[in-house]
Amino acid sequence: MQGRVLSVASECVPFIKTGGLADVVGALPAAMATQGWDMRVLLPAYRPLRKYLADMEPVWTEHDLFGGAATVYFGLQDGVSLMLLDAPHLYDREGGPYSGPYGDFWDNPQRFAALSWMAARLAQEGVGGWRPDVVHAHDWQAGLTPAYLRYAGVWDVKSVMTVHNIAFQGWADAGLLQTLRLPVSEFHPGGFEYYGNLSSLKAGLVTADWITTVSPTYARELMRPEFGMGLQGVIAARAAQVSGILNGVDTDVWSPGREEISYGPGKMAGKAKAREALCQEFGLTVPGPLAIVVSRLTDQKGIDLLPDVIPDFVAAGGGLIVLGSGDFALEGAVQALADAHPGRVAVKIGYSEPLSHRMFSGADAVLVPSRFEPCGLTQMYGLRYGTLPVVASTGGLADTVIHASPAALAAGVATGISFHPTDALAFGQALAQLVGLYADQKLWVNTQKNAMKHPVGWETSAAAYAALYQRLIG
Repeated sequence: MQGRVLSVASECVPFIKTGGLADVVGALPAAMATQGWDMRVLLPAYRPLRKYLADMEPVWTEHDLFGGAATVYFGLQDGVSLMLLDAPHLYDREGGPYSGPYGDFWDNPQRFAALSWMAARLAQEGVGGWRPDVVHAHDWQAGLTPAYLRYAGVWDVKSVMTVHNIAFQGWADAGLLQTLRLPVSEFHPGGFEYYGNLSSLKAGLVTADWITTVSPTYARELMRPEFGMGLQGVIAARAAQVSGILNGVDTDVWSPGREEISYGPGKMAGKAKAREALCQEFGLTVPGPLAIVVSRLTDQKGIDLLPDVIPDFVAAGGGLIVLGSGDFALEGAVQALADAHPGRVAVKIGYSEPLSHRMFSGADAVLVPSRFEPCGLTQMYGLRYGTLPVVASTGGLADTVIHASPAALAAGVATGISFHPTDALAFGQALAQLVGLYADQKLWVNTQKNAMKHPVGWETSAAAYAALYQRLIG
């Protein structure tokens, strides 16, 4: 055994998920076990998770955790060494992790400060003979964990702060300073003070022993004002302790060889059958490349660019299926595309995991025109399924897709198409290139096979995290 890690997060597959953070937190324990690291995950016991408590062992009691009593439970659930923080006054509520029927929970600062406080206590004291060597905090919800450790004078447990998306910073009113058990002495620009208020993410960034982001390019981008969202100076000041480690995907769950219509790099006939079935499901007839979008429908994801580029793409023979939800205006915009191009464009508002699998299986390309993308999993699913990614050249998209330049095509290494800047002109040119590549079926199939052979699992990333943990504990 190399060491012990306490992973602290607000989401984790298969227990609770609102985005890619949950996939990463859920995949890390098994990935790290292959490197000899014992990782436990600490989550809040939200209402849907309370059903697990009966099969778990209570290992810690806190009599006053930000307004009420709390108990930490431990047990092996769905292959994850799970610790659940049961604090009914904070987490036993209708709704999701962050909001209910009437919007965001008013006490989110306290709810996630409690998670961080409990993580720091467990790291400081240990529980049941188990004490972590490293605490790994994910995003603003766990951002106060390194801070509480540092302010308590705990130096023998090292901390890693991972930024999955810097757009969410854990702001809280400065009047909550004492409520959140934060020292007044650290309320300054070099501490957790942020434009006159508090930021739990900033607290983690300035106190953690190491900072990681979910791709090398995103780590560099965060030091620039157009990406750092006000925290670029904080990241740049700690540049020597910042690194980017790409996420991976679960290659057992996301595998074209395990789909209902299966195929692989050496047997591509199944993909053509999957495409035919997908077109039939949506009532489409597409002579050119069939593209998909599986995404939150937001400006950040570049969805607002679709109305400008899809008509020309359709005119050139392409087709599009959109699966997602988000901004009401963008939902309407993609639905208008479907209405304007019946038989070539289809839209499904919402999300369905089985449908997502059928779409990746049957489509020719997946479009990811994000304005910023810390890592991105969608393009990795595309690579895995030979569904060529068409991506904006930013963050993890730039790190995972080899653009089909003349040199890359000649060398036989291209895996997709990337474009820059993220605007309609460049995106439209990328789609025109996609149509041209599709027309050369020999080159197209070679590129598909390259994509499917590209490593997207956790092996490389797990080794990088293991090396980081080992370096921190000496």
